[in-house]
Parts: sequence; C-alpha cells; structure tokens
Amino acid sequence: MNLNEFGQFKEGNRLEMKAAQGRDGNGALPRSIWETLSAFANTSGGVIVLGAEEKEDGTFDVVGIKKPDKVIDDFWNAALSEDKVSARFMQDSHVTREIVDGKEIVAIRVPWADRHIRPVYINDDIFGGTFRRTHTGDHHCTREEVLSMLRDSDTSSQDGKVIDKARMKDLDFDTIRRYRNEFKLTRSESEWNSYDDKEFLQAVGAIDTGEDGELHPTGAGLLMFGKDRWITKEFPHYFLDYRQEAGAVERWADRFTSQPGDWSGNIYDFYGKVYNKLKAALKVPFSLDENMRRVDDTPAHKALREAIANCLTNANYYERRGIVCVWHDDSITIENPGDFRMPVEEAMKPGKSDPRNETMLKIFSFVNIGERAGSGMGTIVNGWKDGGYPEPIYEVEYGPDRTTLTLPLAETVGSSERQLSENEVVAIGLARSNGRVTTRELAEALEKSERTAGNVLKGLAEKGELEWHGKSKRDPLQHYTLA
Repeated sequence: MNLNEFGQFKEGNRLEMKAAQGRDGNGALPRSIWETLSAFANTSGGVIVLGAEEKEDGTFDVVGIKKPDKVIDDFWNAALSEDKVSARFMQDSHVTREIVDGKEIVAIRVPWADRHIRPVYINDDIFGGTFRRTHTGDHHCTREEVLSMLRDSDTSSQDGKVIDKARMKDLDFDTIRRYRNEFKLTRSESEWNSYDDKEFLQAVGAIDTGEDGELHPTGAGLLMFGKDRWITKEFPHYFLDYRQEAGAVERWADRFTSQPGDWSGNIYDFYGKVYNKLKAALKVPFSLDENMRRVDDTPAHKALREAIANCLTNANYYERRGIVCVWHDDSITIENPGDFRMPVEEAMKPGKSDPRNETMLKIFSFVNIGERAGSGMGTIVNGWKDGGYPEPIYEVEYGPDRTTLTLPLAETVGSSERQLSENEVVAIGLARSNGRVTTRELAEALEKSERTAGNVLKGLAEKGELEWHGKSKRDPLQHYTLA
C-alpha cells in the first residue's frame, strides 16, 4: 500500500503519524498514543500510523517498525485494560500491519465512539483523561465538555425531563394559542382540539407531573412555549439571535434576539419569525403545479424549514453561545450549540437520526414544521440543491461544541455558478422548477410588466442560458427552457 491512501484523513486533522521507534529502535508504543485515541474516539474518528512521520512539507517519511507484532500486543494489552481506556470499542480489524516502501508499519483505525459510551477517557480519570481532536491536535477537555458528553450519553431525550422548579405561569399562553390554532388547522380531526390547555400541553409532551404531584413544564415545553426570562433559569446560556447582514451598510440591516422582552423569546415563536425573514432570501418565489397553478413553495423553501427545525431540535441548550441565524449577501448560516451525535456521513443517510431533543421534534411535527427534521441531513442537502442552489456545507467545532450549516445563495446555472441579476435568477429558477417559463409567468413572479419580463428572457436566451420555443413571437405556446 501507499501512505497516500491515508491522505483523506488529513482533512479535519484525523491523521496522526508517530515514528514509534523506542529506545532500542525495534518499535514501541508512544505514551501520547492514548491521548490521541481518546481524542479521535470522542470526535470524528481517525487513523494513527506507527512507523511513519509527516514532514513539514506535508509528505510522509516511512521509518518502519522492526517488531510490529510486539507493538500490536502491547497496544491490545493496554487497550483492553479498564485502567487505561474506559470503554472497549476497538475491534481486531481496527489494528493492522501494513507494508509501505518495503517497511512494516502499524495502522490503528480509531472509530467514532457511540455517544452512549462517551466520553472515552484514559488512565481511569474522566476529567483529567478525556480528549478531543481540534485543528491544532489533541485537546484536553474541560469539565464542562465532559459533562456535556455525559448528558448526551443518556438514553432519554434531553428535553423530556420535568423541570420541577418551573411553573405553568412561566409559559406564554399567547404562543400556546398560536400553536393550538396551527394544530387545529393541521389536525382538525384530533380529539386533542377539545382538550383544555393543560390537557393539550400534557398530550403533546410540553408539561407533565413533577415530584410534588403537580404539573410542571418539561424541558421541551419550557423551550418551545416559555418566556425567555424563565427559560434562562433552567438553561443559563439560552440565547436566540437573528441577523440580516445582506445589503447592510453598517453591522446589520435587521436584527432581533430573545432578550429584549418585546416578544416571548421562545423557540416556537423564533422559528416563525426567522423563517418569515429568511424565506425572502430565496430568489425563486414559487413553482407551478401540473395544472400550471401557482404554488408558493419550492424545494428550497422546504429545505430551509427543515434546516431551521433541525437546528432547533438538535441544539444543546446547556452549551454556550446559543442559536445564531444570519442572512449574508451570499449565504444563510444557521448555527447551534452542540455537535452531531453520529458521524456526519451517517447523518446524511435517509432514515438516520438521533435528535438531541426528541420531544421538541415531536411538538414541531404535530403542526408539520420540520416534519422530516432529524430524519437525515440528506433531506436538507438534496432539497437545497433541487431548489437550484449549490450544496450546503456542515461544519463542526469543539470546545465549546458548535454545528454550523451554510446554505449558499448563489444560483447554480448548469454546471457552473454565475453572477445573475435578481430578475434573471427568478427566471432561471422558474425554468428549472417548472421545466419551462413564459413571459406572463415571469411577469407575475416579478410583479413587473410583460415587456420587462420579455426583455429578461430574451437577454438570458442571448447569453445561452435559456432556449426559446415557439413558431412565432405571437405564438401563445411560446416559452423558454434551460439551455
């Protein structure tokens, strides 16, 4: 094999090279190997190569290990000892002998440890022996990071527990009224519509009986329907922030947060406020159904709703820095505290989900908000691309843990991205989503004259972006399609 085969693991700093020569030059386990093993297991996995070094120019230098079997035996003797590693998650196939350039090396492929066994720590010291991998190398976890992993290891939903110190008066009943109205529209046949507020909230999981036998909000109920000043009693770092920086002359063109007190500051209301703001960033205002009737929804709109709902239901509200949604000139970014609870590549697969706040997810789904939230990031990625935009990007930071989703706003034209006017973007979007676009359809979308719309379409045809179809300029079947 060639060491370049490990090159894919360099991205995200998931590759560690160690000469591992020992005093006698026959090979030995470096002491630091255990810190790296813990770091990889608690982050995104990685590969430790013993018997090779990475040079300053990024190339690899193979030094080899003379007695690889002894090194492997020493590794397993320690790895299977609870005094050294807290969990047995490594398998025989994860440690192999390889021959590179005629020399033997040992490759240790460390998988991402399941959240139920994290944190993976060493030397029987959970707070002193827990590490994570960052762009700079192995990072010793703070007490706060360890406690966060311990919370995530719980099999129960983080938001399902009853908050005994919270009271019914801490909830915002205007928000509850809005939610119930939406619920009735969505599920008109449900018997829950006849329940009083307490019965209804208990049915959706927003309140439950506490230790004192009285009804109290659950974590989900407080977050979804509470008032900001009471939410922060249980979640001290709770903070919601929306900013529009697109077109801003100064720091931002528009902003609101959960703190001023001029609105509830809860998750349900935040979702509605943010979506109504961000949907204006989408260049394609609508699509047409099979009867050529206007449908004010597109794959991009659906993906945006999924993205906001996923952010809110997967956030770790005990972590710092809060939720931040920003509309930039060229993208939308949605950030939440907390990392993925499974490898990103797994989360992209259909049907794969492990939401941090299952009760919130359920409450949202009852009113068809983010109905597929948590069912796989692929629904967001594919929906955004189907809406005519470049592929979204997920990034995860650690210490404190944070997940950022970037939704690019530049229109995709063919296989390349080009700068288009806003009117041209709408025309391209209609042609893509409907298979065709007419002058009248574009005029309606732009709320401009048919003459203006016609000039936009002719201009795109001259640029080679659209193709004109019709026997004559007066042909009622005249339309344009993507070139």
